[in-house]
Amino acid sequence: MNNTYSYAVIALFAGTILAVMIQLNSQLALLNSPLEASWIAHGLGALFAYFLLQIIKTSRLGASTKEAKNNEKPKWYSYLGGLPGAMTVMLAAITVNSELGLAGTLALALLGQILFSLIVDFLGLFNSPRRKIGWHDAKVISLILTGSMLIIFAGNP
Repeated sequence: MNNTYSYAVIALFAGTILAVMIQLNSQLALLNSPLEASWIAHGLGALFAYFLLQIIKTSRLGASTKEAKNNEKPKWYSYLGGLPGAMTVMLAAITVNSELGLAGTLALALLGQILFSLIVDFLGLFNSPRRKIGWHDAKVISLILTGSMLIIFAGNP
């Protein structure tokens, strides 16, 4: 299997995990609040990430990551990834527990992700290569929007 297919499988698995995370966090938010659910989720996530880091450091995997590092320092905004993550947990916990449900929340979240990533690509934000937006992108967005609306409104007359 070439790398493209391997990455596609990993991305599909990540999407599955994201759906599970959002559903579990929304159930936790029903019992507490979206803010508390975000704190609990990120606290447990930090502990699990620390646990994985220790395993990687003590295994052969740590050797290959050390070799791949260079002396370049990350940009200041590279450290801010947890902020949108916390907001995602809170906002998704609210919307999953609404009429949108899990499927509607994820459909609109996907649309938001793609729209923002097109803006990032077009403007070259966050040190990414610039890419022109074409008619193909507009067609894809319209199909995703149509699919999202079908998911949300088709079952609710």
